[in-house]
Amino acid sequence: MTQSTAGYAGEAEALLERYERRDPEAVLSALLPWLPPAPARILDVGCGTGRDAAYLAGLGHEVVAVEPVEAMRRGALRLHGEARVRWGDDALPGLPRTVAAGGRFDLILANAVWMHLDAGERRMAMATVASLLVPGGRLYVSLRHGPVPEGRRMFEVTGEETVALGARHGLVRRFEDRQASVQPENVARSIEWTVLVLELRAES
Repeated sequence: MTQSTAGYAGEAEALLERYERRDPEAVLSALLPWLPPAPARILDVGCGTGRDAAYLAGLGHEVVAVEPVEAMRRGALRLHGEARVRWGDDALPGLPRTVAAGGRFDLILANAVWMHLDAGERRMAMATVASLLVPGGRLYVSLRHGPVPEGRRMFEVTGEETVALGARHGLVRRFEDRQASVQPENVARSIEWTVLVLELRAES
């Protein structure tokens, strides 16, 4: 595990139960219009329970899902092991195992992940994901805003900063929105999310 995953291992069972109650179509509603046609190669970074990876695989996509927290990864395999997903242990900012495996992706998800990285890690992470996208490939990022749960490591990250980081690596903003949380307990705490779709400019 890395510093960015602080607090997750000890709460894994409770988080698995909570996250699995969420409808992936609702969680990914901003992304769905931007999904590439199936079958596309998709990388889900910090896949958690595997809920979204399994959903996308069910749509006919070729999904690689990586999760650095062992307890969460075991839970994902238990809950969604039958899904046509390639599961792995890897983490931003460097994704060393994914990079070493070779290949590039049509879509990369960093859903509820980016705000766990500090400023230096975010710069490195953007370079990493840009290198893993095909020309015209898209990066989906969601950024959490609001009180930080006890024991977690989170930073306040803006959409503006994320768009500017992406621009350094040829990524352009295609979509941005600020949304309320879909989790009732987070709505009560005024937690919101910025969702972004960045696209790697096609090579001329």
